[in-house]
Amino acid sequence: MSGTNSPEAVKKLLENMQSDLRALSLECKKKFPPVKEAAESGIIKVKTIAARNTEILAALKENSSEVVQPFLMGCGTKEPKITQLCLAAIQRLMSHEVVSETAAGNIINMLWQLMENSLEELKLLQTVLVLLTTNTVVHDESLSKAIVLCFRLHFTKDNITNNTAAATVRQVVTVVFERMVAEDERHRDIIEQPVLVQGNSNRRSVSTLKPCAKDAYMLFQDLCQLVNADAPYWLVGMTEMTRTFGLELLESVLNDFPQVFLQHQEFSFLLKERVCPLVIKLFSPNIKFRQGSSSSSSPAPVEKPYFPICMRLLRVVSVLIKQFYSLLVTECEIFLSLLVKFLDADKPQWLRAVAVESIHRLCVQPQLLRSFCQSYDMKQHSTKVFRDIVNALGSFIQSLFLVPPTGNPATTNQAGNNNSGGPVSAPANSGMLGIGGGVTLLPAFEYRGTWIPILTITVQGSAKATYLEMLDKVEPPTIPEGYAMSVAFHCLLDLVRGITSMIEGELGEVETECQTTTEAASSPTQSSEQQELQSTSDQMDKEKVSRAVWEEMVNACWCGLLAALSLLLDASTDEAATENILKAELTMAALCGRLGLVTSRDAFITAICKGSLPPHYALTVLNTTTAATLSNKSYSIQGQSVMMISPSSESHQQVVAVGQPLAIQPQGTVMLTSKNIQCMRTLLNLAHCHGAVLGTSWQLVLATLQHLVWILGLKPSSGGALKPGRAVEGPSTVLTTAVMTDLPVISNILSRLFESSQYLDDVSLHHLINALCSLSLEAMDMAYGNNKEPSLFAVAKLLETGLVNMHRIEILWRPLTGHLLEVCQHPNSRMREWGAEALTSLIKAGLTFNHDPPLSQNQRLQLLLLNPLKEMSSINHPDIRLKQLECVLQILQSQGDSLGPGWPLVLGVMGAIRNDQGESLIRTAFQCLQLVVTDFLPTMPCTCLQIVVDVAGSFGLHNQELNISLTSIGLLWNISDYFFQRGETIEKELNKEEAAQQKQAEEKGVVLNRPFHPAPPFDCLWLCLYAKLGELCVDPRPAVRKSAGQTLFSTIGAHGTLLQHSTWHTVIWKVLFHLLDRVRESSTTADKEKIESGGGNILIHHSRDTAEKQWAETWVLTLAGVARIFNTRRYLLQPLGDFSRAWDVLLDHIQSAALSKNNEVSLAALKSFQEILQIVSPVRDSDKPETPPAVNVPVPVLLGSISGPGLSRPFVRTDSIGDRLGRYNSSEPPVVTDELEDLNLWWAAWNTWYRIGSESTKPPVTFDKLTFIPSQPFLTALIQIFPALYQHIKTGFNMDDLQKLGVILHSAVSVPISSDASPFILPSYTEAVLTSLQEAVLTALDVLQKAICVGPENMQIMYPAIFDQLLAFVEFSCKPPQYGQLETKHIANAKYNQAEWVALNYVPFAERSLEVVVDLYQKTACHKAVVNEKVLQNIIKTLRVPLSLKYSCPSESTWKLAVSSLLKVLSIGLPVARQHASSGKFDSMWPELANTFEDFLFTKSIPPDNLSIQEFQRNESIDVEVVQLISTEILPYANFIPKEFVGQIMTMLNKGSIHSQSSSFTEAEIDIRLREEFSKMCFETLLQFSFSNKVTTPQEGYISRMALSVLLKRSQDVLHRYIEDERLSGKCPLPRQQVTEIIFVLKAVSTLIDSLKKTQPENVDGNTWAQVIALYPTLVECITCSSAEVCSALKEALVPFKDFMQPPASKVQNGES
Repeated sequence: MSGTNSPEAVKKLLENMQSDLRALSLECKKKFPPVKEAAESGIIKVKTIAARNTEILAALKENSSEVVQPFLMGCGTKEPKITQLCLAAIQRLMSHEVVSETAAGNIINMLWQLMENSLEELKLLQTVLVLLTTNTVVHDESLSKAIVLCFRLHFTKDNITNNTAAATVRQVVTVVFERMVAEDERHRDIIEQPVLVQGNSNRRSVSTLKPCAKDAYMLFQDLCQLVNADAPYWLVGMTEMTRTFGLELLESVLNDFPQVFLQHQEFSFLLKERVCPLVIKLFSPNIKFRQGSSSSSSPAPVEKPYFPICMRLLRVVSVLIKQFYSLLVTECEIFLSLLVKFLDADKPQWLRAVAVESIHRLCVQPQLLRSFCQSYDMKQHSTKVFRDIVNALGSFIQSLFLVPPTGNPATTNQAGNNNSGGPVSAPANSGMLGIGGGVTLLPAFEYRGTWIPILTITVQGSAKATYLEMLDKVEPPTIPEGYAMSVAFHCLLDLVRGITSMIEGELGEVETECQTTTEAASSPTQSSEQQELQSTSDQMDKEKVSRAVWEEMVNACWCGLLAALSLLLDASTDEAATENILKAELTMAALCGRLGLVTSRDAFITAICKGSLPPHYALTVLNTTTAATLSNKSYSIQGQSVMMISPSSESHQQVVAVGQPLAIQPQGTVMLTSKNIQCMRTLLNLAHCHGAVLGTSWQLVLATLQHLVWILGLKPSSGGALKPGRAVEGPSTVLTTAVMTDLPVISNILSRLFESSQYLDDVSLHHLINALCSLSLEAMDMAYGNNKEPSLFAVAKLLETGLVNMHRIEILWRPLTGHLLEVCQHPNSRMREWGAEALTSLIKAGLTFNHDPPLSQNQRLQLLLLNPLKEMSSINHPDIRLKQLECVLQILQSQGDSLGPGWPLVLGVMGAIRNDQGESLIRTAFQCLQLVVTDFLPTMPCTCLQIVVDVAGSFGLHNQELNISLTSIGLLWNISDYFFQRGETIEKELNKEEAAQQKQAEEKGVVLNRPFHPAPPFDCLWLCLYAKLGELCVDPRPAVRKSAGQTLFSTIGAHGTLLQHSTWHTVIWKVLFHLLDRVRESSTTADKEKIESGGGNILIHHSRDTAEKQWAETWVLTLAGVARIFNTRRYLLQPLGDFSRAWDVLLDHIQSAALSKNNEVSLAALKSFQEILQIVSPVRDSDKPETPPAVNVPVPVLLGSISGPGLSRPFVRTDSIGDRLGRYNSSEPPVVTDELEDLNLWWAAWNTWYRIGSESTKPPVTFDKLTFIPSQPFLTALIQIFPALYQHIKTGFNMDDLQKLGVILHSAVSVPISSDASPFILPSYTEAVLTSLQEAVLTALDVLQKAICVGPENMQIMYPAIFDQLLAFVEFSCKPPQYGQLETKHIANAKYNQAEWVALNYVPFAERSLEVVVDLYQKTACHKAVVNEKVLQNIIKTLRVPLSLKYSCPSESTWKLAVSSLLKVLSIGLPVARQHASSGKFDSMWPELANTFEDFLFTKSIPPDNLSIQEFQRNESIDVEVVQLISTEILPYANFIPKEFVGQIMTMLNKGSIHSQSSSFTEAEIDIRLREEFSKMCFETLLQFSFSNKVTTPQEGYISRMALSVLLKRSQDVLHRYIEDERLSGKCPLPRQQVTEIIFVLKAVSTLIDSLKKTQPENVDGNTWAQVIALYPTLVECITCSSAEVCSALKEALVPFKDFMQPPASKVQNGES
């Protein structure tokens, strides 16, 4: 206002007023004097006002009616010029706001008159406008009058006036409402109590309204009245009115001043009560009208829709809905339903077009749509308006395709004209345009022959209507073809865009709010927390409500949208349109996904998927996949045959590729169009950008992509990316160049899609993985049962997804690898190979990935990563296992140093290779193991060493490749060396680990469970190694057993000292004895079948040609090894608590081996036995075996260079090994066990020895070819053990033991030998040599007797037993022992090449035994036991056998030795016998002795014919020796000897002294070899005892008497015989012996008589004399003898008889007495 208030402006106003008044007075001077006067007085008035008042304008306003008066009068003149001048002046006053209410009233009245006179119409309008716009003084009636004035001017005949008036009316109406708004603004701060308006109150009761508001109310009410063709209440004076104008005014008010209606109940009431019914009423013709229905059918003619009104109504409706929706919920429901109805196909084309435009207006207001949804769709019994709108659009679009537009009959010709100019002539032409290449194709939709162009009608997002703006048209316009379709199409797009952007915006807000809330929730103060909680719950409720709305909106619209969009997508021929449709589908899918509406999301995705695939194809795949069961097995995966083709005539899409479908039996080919490719890209885009919300529909997406990839012939390459590849079978894919250039891009997008999975949240990622897995399962199902190329899409993409998600691999690792493991088990090799490729790549990538925290600190993850590698071990396909092992090899090479806790898994993989898995696998696995053993033992945790041992052992057990087994045993040796070198560190680490585990176990309350538990962990490691080697020692292959056995005993030997003392217990029991048990069992059950060859062309030695023999070698090796350990480590073992039990077990093993029916084993067992018996008692410190000097200072000890296959360097250690070795001497001297325990051990050994001996030498009950008879070396070894053993048990060795020993010795010696072995064992028969066995037996007895000799008194009683034993052997000389029932041949008759049993030559042995007997007897004759036990008698009795056999003895030497022995024995024994004569202990001996002499001297055996004279004489001399013995050792002591015995001896001598007992001459002739010397000796002896003069005892006298009588009798016999022979012989000389004998007898007689004479007469028996004298006649008879020698002897014999010629009588009497 300042412009009009400033002094200059006021001054100017005054000047202008004055000049106006002057001008008026001038004009009216002549014609209208009153006016002139008025004007002049007006000038004065103005001047006066100006002079008097400071506030000039206010004063002017007060007096305005007077000031205005002259001008009003001027107007009244009706003179144009004057009128114009006055109106201008009035306007100037108005514009300075110096017009009062009264003045204004006057002015209006004046204008009304002018109007009625139709004067200055435009000026009038202008004046009214100025009046009403510059101030607010015009009210009520005057205002209504002014408005009516304008209306009336609108309906003049003059067009310009009309239009100006119309504009003025519009402006005036606006002014009225603007005033009201201003008024409200002024009163805004005053809060007033609103008065409730009754619903039925009089329309004019507007008393509550303020003035401006009241005016506005009255005006609006009248406008409604007018449109309804009713009389106005307030606008009095209206003459006419048009509906169209009225509707336009209503629309502008509603549109421009919505707040008026929203804030004032009165106005709201108007809206509800007046406007809405009015609109609905006016709509009725449109609703009822059906295009093309004939009038006759309906009773009353139907009013036709009228375009201008209809169009304006729709505009009003749009405003109502947009602005007052909240007030008019019910009414809007009606309006919207009407709108929907207007789209029906039977409505006129123009009506449908404007309806679509109206709907488009709604579609760009998402908030409004949201309200519809909340108010209708979400209410229980309400129309689903929002759903209907969307569905209506859909049906509208469908109807456009189905019914070609005909338009109104009235407008058809126009339509035709319009169309003819365009390029579009008829739907049918479209196809031709497509082919004609030169013409560019219009963007259009085409569906089933209906062709609809797409027009560009609006910028996206704004609803710029065309026909709703045609306010000047009265006739309905012609709608160009495609317009409605295009609008509808944009409706859909805008609808989607609006809804999605709105919901997503709100969703975003909610999410950020949630975040801030959660952040705030962690605030410190208590109260704020409660507030937060409060607000959080509010938010939650709010969010719940919003979410319900969003979901309802989507649920309401998605079906319709999808139907329409799918149809359009199908029909679209324009790339841009297709792009828009796809984008809409994509955004909807994403939105549904975000809201978690699975069905709708899947439906949209399915639509895109269908679009991507060829038409008939899509149906089969997607109909089955939408069910989300993915169970269709109808299609499989094969190669493509794709060819180039030209675009088909019935399609507008350029075909870009043709390929084979993914089906088990591909029928023909399928084509891909560029639209398919476009859809595919959308699909990729969807997956790429909205992967997070796809959830389960990943399956649809991926299934489709898989098929497309298949048709396009993309193949997986390393890392899982798909590259255009050549098909494996069938002709190669042929693609257009367009696609060829696209493929790398598509392949790239595909890869990027899976790369982007790294940005998905965990749940979505799981959905993706699950989808890939089910896709892969499907591909696997298809690939079953054929070896065609499978679809590897899913596997490749699983790999790709895994690789890009390494940073959070934990969450997807299990499902991912679990599935790939299944793929690895697939029978189709290509599928399997990719499964393994993917799995191993993932594992390797996982291990090399730079995790946070690094793997070294995240053991769980590392184990998780390696676990699938282990799982692969359960798959049997060799190709998979090879991949697995190659992977292991690569992991070792790249990550070997950092595997840490993963070692057990890696080693487990190597160890899982089974025997039946082929050589190459085993080789590869073994390669890994070798790498581990050579390079990685130091880097792995010590706890894994045990696994290494197990794995190495398991390779030893593989029987595919002998070399591998042997090498693995070498590895075990290397490992043992490593343990030895790093003992200290390994031990520390293991102890630490053990402690930790122990603690855990205690916390959990479980017992720690590990093999060999009580032993310390380091020792357990050794024990595992030993146990493994032990297992290998019983491998079926001899070479492995041998190698393992040697290694086992070498390692125990070399490194055993590292073990804790107590661990030896386990070594002995769990390792060594366990091994022995198994070997024993295998050996005893081994097959005796002959093995032809050792596989290949290896020849087998005959000593190893059965399994049994091969096992025998193992048994030997094992037993020897164990025995050696017992021997060398005795000082360690003995202090162990149960050494004696171990000793027993060992002995038991030795026993069973010794008794095995295999010479090699049994002999070796004895060797082992010998070895353990040579053990000395525990060694004292000074001479401890293999102990370095005790180390207390950590001086480096150089342990001799220990070289295994891989280690040939000496190594130096400080500390503990030296300590460990020295521990047994420095720190804890070994416990010297008391002698008692030692004795027990030896006695146990003795018992074992006894059992072996008695079992092995016991003759079997039956014999056949296979009967096992122990060999000589075995028996020899057995017996040789005894002396060593005896040394230890001699203190307690008693008679029982001796007897046991005797039995064994006897049996052993009795065992025959096999004839084929005899040449090796026996000396040739002629040499009299003992076999080593016999030597051993004698040695054993020798040891015994020596021990007895020096032993205490109580041992002496054993002598007799020894004698018995030896004498038994002596008997063998004549009677070889029997071995059970076995028939043996004499050795001389044995044939060496036959399997016979040969008795040995026992003679040398028996003779040797005899020598021993004699020796022994010489030493022990006087021992009490020897005396008591009649040893002498036994000796004699034994000797009697060979002596009586004499020449019949097997060997001549025997009886000679027997004689000499007898002589020796008697020379010692007889004095003893005499000594003990009184005790009667020898009584029974004498007859035995007599018989022996008798049997020997007068043997029944005939000397052999070939005996030479010298030999005979030598033999005779032996006999003579015996007689000499009698004469020197027996007869002189006759008084100590039983008479009978002496008698027997005398008789014998007698018999001996007579040359021949034979009476017949012939016999004497035959026996030429008479024993002259012998006879002579006998005679001399008889003689000698006949004149024994030193008679000391009656006994002796008795012997003499006896001897005499024998002698005399003998002489008598000889003489008689001689005389007889002489007489018979005639002239022949008698044999020399006989002559000699007779001479001898004659000499003897003479000697006898001499000696008788010398004897005291009382000593000579009377009988004796008688006998002597009786000889005389006989002697006389001999005189006739012809031999000179005999004669001379006879003379000598006869001479002494002279003394008998005169016997003194007394003497004779004496002698008789």
